[in-house]
Amino acid sequence: MHDGFSARVLTDSVSTAGIRLTTMEVRFPRFVLSELNTHRVLSRNSASSRAVPTNKMIERVLNAPAMPVEWGVNKPGMSASEALTDAQAEDAKAEWLRARDSAVAHVRELQKFNVHKQVINRLLEPFMWHTVIITATEWANFFALRCAPNAQPEIRVAAELMRDAMAASTPRPVAIGEWHLPLVQDDERGLPIEELKKISAARCARVSYLTHDGNRDVAKDVELCERLRSDRHLSPFEHVATPNDDTAFHANFRGWVQMRKAIEAEIAAGA
Repeated sequence: MHDGFSARVLTDSVSTAGIRLTTMEVRFPRFVLSELNTHRVLSRNSASSRAVPTNKMIERVLNAPAMPVEWGVNKPGMSASEALTDAQAEDAKAEWLRARDSAVAHVRELQKFNVHKQVINRLLEPFMWHTVIITATEWANFFALRCAPNAQPEIRVAAELMRDAMAASTPRPVAIGEWHLPLVQDDERGLPIEELKKISAARCARVSYLTHDGNRDVAKDVELCERLRSDRHLSPFEHVATPNDDTAFHANFRGWVQMRKAIEAEIAAGA
């Protein structure tokens, strides 16, 4: 059991062509985010360290800092094969936390100069937990690489949790003309489909503020969706998708067409 890590399926769908589309929310140490971002078949929206007030971020890294899950002995190559002794690991952990304390101290000094949080929060990133919403049809390569014994332990723990969450989930059939709608709740499904699509995209974007488990406000979700479209911030629209009657790739999804495609067409047409 690894405290702080989590993975849960938000929405799980399967098309009539048999193509499964799954959206998950995953939490892991931010210092292995690059290991996730190399997988281009995954659509992602991440919590942003620019969006959280610095004092709240300091509180988080002091109370529950992200830590390595293994302390390996240095050797040539990318992967450790031998662990430090228990005593050495305790010393390494203490040094890691001293680095955290030093980063916090420097951030507090920079606060005195009124430096914006988008700059000074970056110093805290090695000690942050990171939350990301991921949607994809293609998972095999990710699991093959990131669940492997030589994967960095922190991304391996997250990938194994993701794999287990998917294995425990049963996808819901979605017919042609219907939609995969992450974070839309059952009691909201009577709303018009165009409104539901906007709500879903907005809530996927709100991972930056970690509010999608809080109070729901449909009007604010729709407002945010319109603002995202206006500002050309289109990645949240990738999580909302409808099945196609084929198994070909449409952008990075196989057999599914993203809401983003229609919006890009509208923008290109000047709509």
